[in-house]
Amino acid sequence: MFSQFSRNTVVLLGLILALALGLRLYRIGTYGIYFDEKSTLLISQSVVLEGYNQKDVFSKTYFTPAEFWKPKTFNDFMEANIRGDIGNSPVYYGMLWVWLKIFGLSDASLRMPSVIFGTLVVWLLFVFVRRHFRNVVRNDTSSFFGLSTIDTLALTSAAIAAIEPFFVASSHIARNYQMTIFLTILSTYVFLIIMERVQPPKSTSDASTTGPRYKEGGLLPLYVAYGLLFILSTLSHYLAVVVFLCHGLYAALFLRKLHAWVALGVTGIIGLVPIVLWFLFGGGKYTFFTLKNQADLYRKIALTNPTGSEFGTILPATIPNIAKRAIPIFSDLFIFINGLGPALGGLKNSLLAFTIGSIATFIIHKYRNVANPPTWVYVALPVLFLIGIPIYSVVPLRLLVLSAAIPFVYLISRYVVETIKTHQKRLLILLVLLAFLPTLFLLFMAWRSGHTFGITQRYSSVSFAYVCIFVAMGLIQLTRIRWWFSAPIAVILLIQSGFLVQLLGDIYADKAPKYTFFDKPRIANPYWSSAQKLKELYAPGDTILYPNKERKIYSEAIDKTYSPVTLIDAQMVNVYLPKDAQYIQRVDPNEPDRIVLVKGNSGQKITIFDFKGTTYRYGG
Repeated sequence: MFSQFSRNTVVLLGLILALALGLRLYRIGTYGIYFDEKSTLLISQSVVLEGYNQKDVFSKTYFTPAEFWKPKTFNDFMEANIRGDIGNSPVYYGMLWVWLKIFGLSDASLRMPSVIFGTLVVWLLFVFVRRHFRNVVRNDTSSFFGLSTIDTLALTSAAIAAIEPFFVASSHIARNYQMTIFLTILSTYVFLIIMERVQPPKSTSDASTTGPRYKEGGLLPLYVAYGLLFILSTLSHYLAVVVFLCHGLYAALFLRKLHAWVALGVTGIIGLVPIVLWFLFGGGKYTFFTLKNQADLYRKIALTNPTGSEFGTILPATIPNIAKRAIPIFSDLFIFINGLGPALGGLKNSLLAFTIGSIATFIIHKYRNVANPPTWVYVALPVLFLIGIPIYSVVPLRLLVLSAAIPFVYLISRYVVETIKTHQKRLLILLVLLAFLPTLFLLFMAWRSGHTFGITQRYSSVSFAYVCIFVAMGLIQLTRIRWWFSAPIAVILLIQSGFLVQLLGDIYADKAPKYTFFDKPRIANPYWSSAQKLKELYAPGDTILYPNKERKIYSEAIDKTYSPVTLIDAQMVNVYLPKDAQYIQRVDPNEPDRIVLVKGNSGQKITIFDFKGTTYRYGG
């Protein structure tokens, strides 16, 4: 059980959660859904992209919303999941189906689970740190606002998570990322409790301060919870399995009790049963087939057209190319160097920044405990950092931040040395595994697949929460060192904060491609607005014509459908039409872009919306 919260802790946590919720709610429904979100919406309604499970609807010349909305089965859900997301994330789509059943199909409603899980991630990170570091940190004395050391670390970690750009941006997207992050943190939380229960304390002080929590009792509910979280996490996103790989590596390093290994093994085997069944008989049965086809396609693009395809830049998976793509992924994990990817591209500038930072770190280390150092030490850091400004040939302020990042990393190490109990430092090994192994796994898979397409931040996003803890350690340690060292680093961190504010502004303006996938702001959902206009204008005898955008077939086995026309635009509008409507509709094979209402009494053609090619289709 938790020790009692202080009033200040409760107030500050409430403010942090309010900030997190506000940042995630702001402009949640402003911009139209893009291709992945279209897939999310259709899968959640058991509708297969391009109508594979609606042949009886779209094989006819005309169809109605009532026919589109005919009852669906679990087989329809699996088929939609297979063809819309390679059988991935059935738990997320099932949860979303229930949510949308209650709260409707608006864009805000579609994205709201991401907002809720994104806010819960902030809360859970606070709980995680407070629970699992409370007997890890030493000198548990009052600090800021009368907070204990552990509350300071927990609140700072949560505050960083609240403003983390990836967390904010992904909370605006109707995808599984925030739910998966929440489930994997909770899995790690339960795993560490199991590890505590099955191993005796390393010191009598731990035994006296923690009491009965080290007794091997009540383990069965924990194993059941851990097994359930393993299933839910993996079926929320397949790459969540890397988190459990980290758990296994940690256990291999520190778990020495056979019965505990047996219990974890049995838990894992039982947990694998529904996952294997999903792969054998459910929506996952075509996952590896689809992944192979995608890998072949992306590898071909990497070798023949690496910079000119509609999928963006896809390079052959050489070591230099992988390293080039990995740099911004690793740097943007850490909020204090977020956005430094371009700055790291120039070797000379980067080496200069690293050199300046290394010298500054050496000075801090040598004089950290000296109350009255030589006079030059007081100005050493400001002078060092400013020396590089006129020398850097590109993005000087970014490189200034890079130079300060070196001593900041040092501060994290000092926090570990000075605050974390020696015999408890092994918990940090798990944090390091969770912070870096998911991205390293992506790099390995890219090398194995022969292309760099999968090296993207969202696929290793389970790491962010644990990185927030390390960043919190550095910030807290910054307040403990001599002011002549902390002040210049703090000023540079304020500059970095300015970059973060600018990035959040770009995310809200929908022009941060790494986070929102677009550099020009989207308009509001054109399918929803078209449906509202059709409901207003349609009269019996009218006909709705949908466009037939040319669809590229990359794989006959995956992309080819029975229909000679493209159905996605018709499907998306019908999602927002009344489920019992008898509107007469068809796809016009000769019109690529416009939704048109033909008035039955006059033959007048009213353009409901013009997609203008790919301009307003947003990814497909």
